[in-house]
Amino acid sequence: MDDDLDAMSRDDLVAEVRRLRRGIREHRDSSGHDLCWHHPQLWGLLPERIDPSVAVPPWPKFLRGCLAYREALDRELSGAPVHDREFRKD
Repeated sequence: MDDDLDAMSRDDLVAEVRRLRRGIREHRDSSGHDLCWHHPQLWGLLPERIDPSVAVPPWPKFLRGCLAYREALDRELSGAPVHDREFRKD
């Protein structure tokens, strides 16, 4: 799957690592309501182009997952600043 790396020069590999790090940092630095979204641009950093098949849980199960995620943030990042803003679609 990663055979393309074998043909890259050192400079190409360094550029690839920097590109991937930039994408990972952008994802890592998501905050506020952006934490609730999937990030297809992160998947797009991979060389293989696929149409990801995303399965979506029914609403009650989805919302329970959202609550569990938020509770995990409270436990794991208890000192995080609060982003007290309503979600805006634009």
